[in-house]
Amino acid sequence: MDNIIFSITNRLAVITLNRPESLNSLNADMLGELNRAVREVADSDARALLISAKGRGFCSGQDLSDPGIDARAGGDLGRMLEQYYNPLMRALSALDIPVVSAVGGVAAGAGVSLALAADIMLMHRSASLVLAFSRIGLVPDAGSSWLLSRAVGLRRATALALMGATISSTQALEWGLAWAVYEDDFHDQTETICARLAAAPTRGLGYTKRVFGGAAVNDFDRQLEVEKDFQRLAGNSADYREGVDAFFAGRKPQFTGQ
Repeated sequence: MDNIIFSITNRLAVITLNRPESLNSLNADMLGELNRAVREVADSDARALLISAKGRGFCSGQDLSDPGIDARAGGDLGRMLEQYYNPLMRALSALDIPVVSAVGGVAAGAGVSLALAADIMLMHRSASLVLAFSRIGLVPDAGSSWLLSRAVGLRRATALALMGATISSTQALEWGLAWAVYEDDFHDQTETICARLAAAPTRGLGYTKRVFGGAAVNDFDRQLEVEKDFQRLAGNSADYREGVDAFFAGRKPQFTGQ
């Protein structure tokens, strides 16, 4: 893979965007590699995924100079979404392991979608999210309208998109978009959090993602049933048995992700 760096070490999968000269803008080749990498993660024994980036930008969105599109001519821009972006976002959403994004610079356009697709978004103090679609007459895509609305509410998300607003790391933290904001210790803190997640009870964390995934659309009674069904599954996992055994033995649990 030429446009990303992909590895799985100690059960932690890492995808690093690697087009720093263009602020990691997304072209067809890079999107293809991202799709392949996420599929490999799904088929692997990885227990957490980190999405990070090289250089001073996380991801500046679609590369408008990509030969695969004719940005100046317009036309069917939905084709790129159908072929690359939507499968990628669906695959990320379907992962039953924790996904972390480490936003160390600007994330713009579809780069915001990629950052928000993670279960946990970490940001450097100098990082920002830019809703740039309206600045060139386009609409939010790659799931950003859904992800942002669920995170900050419909009215605020709509206003941000209409204004083409920039969200600072401080605002992202205040609004609940970012889990934490770091400065000089950004990479160390990111590694610590990801290592913790990779050693956690993976099966239970995957069930937890599914429980919360339906919470916004289910009524209370339905959500109680969802919790019951997933708790039944979690209670039959090896990690639950290890967690209980460790609790009574007064030792640190050694989860296997099963």
